Amino acid sequence: MSTFNGKRIVVIGTSGAGKTTLARWLAAKTGLPNVEVDSLNWGSNWTEATTGQLQARVEQAIAGDSWVLDGNYSRVRAYVWARATTLIWLDYSLPVIMTRLIKRTARRVVLREELWSGNRENFKRTFTKDSILWWALTTYKRRRREYPVLLARPENAHLQIIHFKSPRAAERWLAQLETHVLDKV
Repeated sequence: MSTFNGKRIVVIGTSGAGKTTLARWLAAKTGLPNVEVDSLNWGSNWTEATTGQLQARVEQAIAGDSWVLDGNYSRVRAYVWARATTLIWLDYSLPVIMTRLIKRTARRVVLREELWSGNRENFKRTFTKDSILWWALTTYKRRRREYPVLLARPENAHLQIIHFKSPRAAERWLAQLETHVLDKV
């Protein structure tokens, strides 16, 4: 296992890959603050923050010396990646992502789980172009094309990149993270 030097960690990947779950796990294990960009972006009634609002919220959330952030928002990517020390890319197949996303969405709809600012997924929204399912389908290929290009840029050379192609690989890595490694974070 390679050395893990995460102090400021960003977790990226297509919607439904498990970014939030992994980020929450890492934050809990390391004691680092957890930043979920979706919670900073979405207001009540699914009102999206303006670019300026989102940038200000993210800048404030990651002003500290250590954190774990999950999100793919291009509007704040340059700032987040410039501050990050480690980037974890959950690069899973479309069938894996869609299976996870369908299960998650069904659970949220049935249980009426609140997400952010009182927002909830609902059955009607699930089958529209505003659906997270549609979003994942329409952004999947683009993300797989754009991330290698973005990660190869000189301004991102400082990042320790951890790239997982399957949930099993991520799970093995998490299991191998020894307590003393996490204690040094």
